[in-house]
Parts: sequence; C-alpha cells; structure tokens
Amino acid sequence: MIWLTWRQFRGQALVALVALGALAIYLVVLGLQLRSAYDTNVGCTACSVESGTQLLKDKYFSVLLLTGFLIILIPAVIGAFWGAPLIARELEAGTHRLVWNQSITRTRWLAVKLSFVTLAALAFTGALSLLFTWAASPYDRALNDRFDPLFFPTRNLAPLGYAVFAVVAGIAIGLLAKRTVIAMAVTLAVFTAIQVLMPTVIRPHLQPAITENVQFTAGDAHGMWLDQTGKVSVEGYDVPGAWMLTNQATLVDSTGAQPDKATAESCFNGDFEKDKACLEALNLHSTLTYQPADRYWTFQWLEFGIYLLLALLLAGYAFWRIPRGLS
Repeated sequence: MIWLTWRQFRGQALVALVALGALAIYLVVLGLQLRSAYDTNVGCTACSVESGTQLLKDKYFSVLLLTGFLIILIPAVIGAFWGAPLIARELEAGTHRLVWNQSITRTRWLAVKLSFVTLAALAFTGALSLLFTWAASPYDRALNDRFDPLFFPTRNLAPLGYAVFAVVAGIAIGLLAKRTVIAMAVTLAVFTAIQVLMPTVIRPHLQPAITENVQFTAGDAHGMWLDQTGKVSVEGYDVPGAWMLTNQATLVDSTGAQPDKATAESCFNGDFEKDKACLEALNLHSTLTYQPADRYWTFQWLEFGIYLLLALLLAGYAFWRIPRGLS
C-alpha cells in the first residue's frame, strides 16, 4: 500500500523537491544579504540603530512581505493540489474499488494515504519555514515586531500547523464532495476563511491581554487630534516587541477625566513638537492594551495546536466516513 501511494504521489513529490531546491537557494541568498545589511547598518559600533533599522525596513519590508505571502500560500496550494484530489480523484474515477476488493481495508487505505501525504506536506513546509525564519531573523531582530500580523504566520511553528490542516481538510472535503475540482475549490475557500478569522477574531483572545495605565510623554505620539468635545486622542504608542491591541488612546488626567476643553485647545497650535510637549506638561495618562513580547512562543504553540486539533477532528470524520456511504 505504501509503494502504491508513492507511485501515485511521486510526480507531485518531484515537483515539490524542485520547487524546494529553488526556494532554498533564494532564501539562503536573501538571508546572507540581510545579514550583510544588518552588520553594515545596525550591528556596527558606529551605526545609528534607529536610522539603520529604518534603512533595513525600507529595503527589505516588501521583499519579506511577498516571500511571507508565498509561505502562507504554499499550505493552501498543498491542501488543494495534494489533499483534495487524494481521495476525491479515486472516488470520481472509481479506482478505489480495485483496492477495496483486495485485502486492503478501507481504513488502512485511508490511513496510509493520509499519513504519507501529510508527512510530505509537513516536511516540505517545515523546511521552508525553517529557512525563511533563518533568512528573516536579522530583520526581525532589528524591528523587534514578531507579532506583526503580516509576519507572525510566516515563521517558526505556525506554517506547519497550516500545512497539516490544509492537507487533512482537503482529504475530508474530497471524501464529502467526491469531485476533484469541487474539493479543490472548497479547500481553498475554507483555508482562506480560517486564515482571515485567525488573526482578526481568534488570535487576539488566545491569552488575556495586559491593560496598563501609562503617563503620556512627547515621544509616545506619532499623531494626535482634538475633537469638538475637547477629547484628545493619540496614536503611535508602542511597547517594544509587544502586539499592540490599542490602535489609539484617549488622554485623561489622574482622576480619569478628560482635560478641560480650553486647556486642551491651548496645546493645539499647529507645531507638532510643541503641541506634544504642551500635552506632556499636563500630566495626562492613557490606557494601553497589548500582548507582551514574551508570549510570542506561547501564541505560536497555541496557533499550531488549534490547527492540529482541527486537523485531528477532520481526520476523525474521514475515518468515520470511509466505511460508510461509499461504494
């Protein structure tokens, strides 16, 4: 059964190996370039860390963003082109009957196919995730923003969870749909929907956020405005390495009340630096909500575990379904 599965899968495996080789060369070159740029602009003793970090961001943000999209896209492609056709194609063509009429049980047939392709997807995605994490590490070290929703799902453990889920989801959907093209389309749609829901709805609540009352300082604000009621709002607060859940904050005094409207208006004269200094002198505070930097690996493991649990539930459905209702 393993030999038969390999014979059916070897064409896809060969394409994957060629793609892996090409991507590995690209990621190694990218990693060496990033290390050279980091040493030149950030890591040297005479370097200005702030300006060097900005240079690194300007030069490599788009490159890493596009490469990261590719890392996220690969599990979706694997699920659609490896997982979905694995069972659906056999059910559609009727070739499964030849195996089932021999000594191979349906459960063993599914177990071998599912295990073989899932392990292949895990190895392929794991190699790419490892290489990309290594390549991007100088950038991540300089920017110190690993929770960025555009970068978090492209490094370390998270892509492995996506790959396992995508393959098993494709197999389960193929069992249900029994049509290859339909199974591929539904697999892509399901994977995309979950990838949208995870960072927007689920991930922020995997751990209770920290809420902190902090004093306003002029260096905190990248933007600020005053509304008609006298409420002062600022944006740009940042805790190093943390995932900031507060997009903007309202400034209040020590009692929790907003400053007097006339007093607040006196600090808005059109000179941004002087306006910030004026607000700082008023001894104002704001409430910040964030996930601290030291929870990064906790979030990686939690997200990996969620996708693994979903994959196990779908695999359980597939093993329940395969002896029933199929001929």
